[in-house]
Amino acid sequence: MLFLLRCDIPASDRLRDPVLPGEAVECLDLSAVPTRKELRFLDDLERFVVGSTPSLDELMQRPDAPHLGTPQPDPHQVSERVRVVVHGSDAAVAAVVSKLMRIDALWVEVGFIPSGASSVALSWGLDATFSPAQHLTFALASPAVPTPVIRDDHGVVTLGVAEVTGPVDSTGKAVKEAEMIGEVIVDSEVLYEQNKAGTSDFNNGVRLVPTPDAPGLAAVQRPPLPRKGWFGRTKKPRSTVSPTVLRGRALQAGGVDLAVTRDGVRHPRPLKSVTFYRHLRDGQFVRN
Repeated sequence: MLFLLRCDIPASDRLRDPVLPGEAVECLDLSAVPTRKELRFLDDLERFVVGSTPSLDELMQRPDAPHLGTPQPDPHQVSERVRVVVHGSDAAVAAVVSKLMRIDALWVEVGFIPSGASSVALSWGLDATFSPAQHLTFALASPAVPTPVIRDDHGVVTLGVAEVTGPVDSTGKAVKEAEMIGEVIVDSEVLYEQNKAGTSDFNNGVRLVPTPDAPGLAAVQRPPLPRKGWFGRTKKPRSTVSPTVLRGRALQAGGVDLAVTRDGVRHPRPLKSVTFYRHLRDGQFVRN
């Protein structure tokens, strides 16, 4: 079974409906970022699952719960291959994978046709020279690869890039170049620590990306914001220290009015804390 999801793709840019011998194909036109209501059809995918598979709750209660090492194929047994191909933005494919994660359907294979510049395409190693038609061919014919899924405590998946920064205004711009006051820890190591006195070399939050293999994510400090000197003059960032890259299975951030952006979509309100971590099940993504 193949689903082709066209997320706010103009009629002039829509690809021909694919034809796969012996396989049903359904094409749907959805919003730029599909809503939960629009993705409700995915709830019916359970009909393809045969047999029984331990639930996530059961897995977490087992003393031999699997260590999150090398990504693995999903343990669900299915009556036929089910693949969802998303034609749209990073936010569109992240919304689809978030839905699949919430219904424990990460056994569904996911392909991607980027409609523009894309961090997800970069993360998945998709050929930047491909046309949409070539991306579709790749998404249909290539095998799915087990890949870590990075989610957060709001139930949202990040596939390309997420950022945690200081306060922003309604347009998404930093409030008077507001520094991020807070702390960020990757696993047990401190990546970012900035107090109100502004004593840290880095003051502009962090950026994280999922990794294609274990442990799951990598994070780095963002370039520092310029500071104000006497008479309001802007001073160059004082830091000559290279940013630190840390890798791990989880990132925890806490601070004052944190702005969180995932795959180009900013969280609707400031947060005091957020935790990103590797989901217990891996995704099955069509990537290089």
